Amino acid sequence: MRPSMLRSISSALLRRRGGGGAAAAPGVLARSFASDASPARKVAILGAAGGIGQPLALLMKLNPLVSSLSLYDIAGTPGVAADVSHINSRAEVLDLVPLLRSLLVLSLCDLVGLMRFRGLDLIPCFGLIQVKGFASEDQLGEALEGSDVVVIPAGVPRKPGMTRDDLFNINAGIVKSLCTAIAKYCPNAIVNMISNPVNSTVPIAAEVFKKAGTYDESKLCGVTTLDVVRAKTFYAGKAMVPVADVNVPVVGGHAGITILPLFSQATPASNASLSHEDIKALTKRTQDGGTEVVEAKAGKGSATLSMAYAGAVFADACLKGLNGVPDIVECSYVQSTITELPFFASKVRLGKNGVEEVLGLGPLSDYEKEGLENLKPELKSSIEKGIKFAKEN
Repeated sequence: MRPSMLRSISSALLRRRGGGGAAAAPGVLARSFASDASPARKVAILGAAGGIGQPLALLMKLNPLVSSLSLYDIAGTPGVAADVSHINSRAEVLDLVPLLRSLLVLSLCDLVGLMRFRGLDLIPCFGLIQVKGFASEDQLGEALEGSDVVVIPAGVPRKPGMTRDDLFNINAGIVKSLCTAIAKYCPNAIVNMISNPVNSTVPIAAEVFKKAGTYDESKLCGVTTLDVVRAKTFYAGKAMVPVADVNVPVVGGHAGITILPLFSQATPASNASLSHEDIKALTKRTQDGGTEVVEAKAGKGSATLSMAYAGAVFADACLKGLNGVPDIVECSYVQSTITELPFFASKVRLGKNGVEEVLGLGPLSDYEKEGLENLKPELKSSIEKGIKFAKEN
């Protein structure tokens, strides 16, 4: 990628605002060559060779807050690691072989031992990023060890006619297995759950961590950022306002009617007169955004690119919070007491300990109050399904 292209991407993302009603925040790719030292942060992506995982790996490679990027999947990850390692972003990757050739400090036997036949096994040097690919279950522990943030996009994607609930039987087992390893190898990491159905997989993860004695509600987050991204985009188009300035909180869950965008709280105010029917249509489109993409791709994919972007935005927010940046607010599906349901998506404040505050819903319109009550039975059922699976398997 040309430096000019990277600058263009960086400039665009620097203009994005914080999610779900947050104050303006720097973008994901703040590509700076300043020498300011930031804490070493390891990010692990589980499912890194998939449709979401690969573009997510690209975006995290470009994030200057990441010092070590660990890519795990059941196959294909050494190639993904090699690919992203060639990108000339600030988070430069140094291949072991040319480094050793130039320094002439190790023998061939030393070199072979260090490479460990894992594709490209790269080492951090002079403040540069470390990227590693792991492609078998026996390497999962090494992939996770020392991680500050673990992002989980692993699992099967949606296909035409499938709901997120259709994914449950396969993805539930995958999530349970991965979270068991997280509890063992990096119990203090912030876990970003992307694997669907998020309404159920987050409760599954919570039960796994409880069983292992490592559960910390502040460090388990369902990534609902894509709902916020869609709500912002659709609102900006209808309201005739700059999308970079838009904030729309999205609450509830992460599937169908459980997704409740609060357009009554959207900022800036609309430059067009939005009727009740307009708000209903915007809400429906936000709820059906995933289906819209699945159908548009005619069975050949799901919302992989926009989900990767949303995942990178939320991971970036977690890293900023860990580093002590104040007032980092995003929407996320977390353990909550806002409603009678044990898990609920709302605005949260992120900090050095993960989720430091779950923020309230704020004033709701009558339409939003009705939507809130309507989503509760389905969300309750999804939560109970996840908890039951974790306890019985």
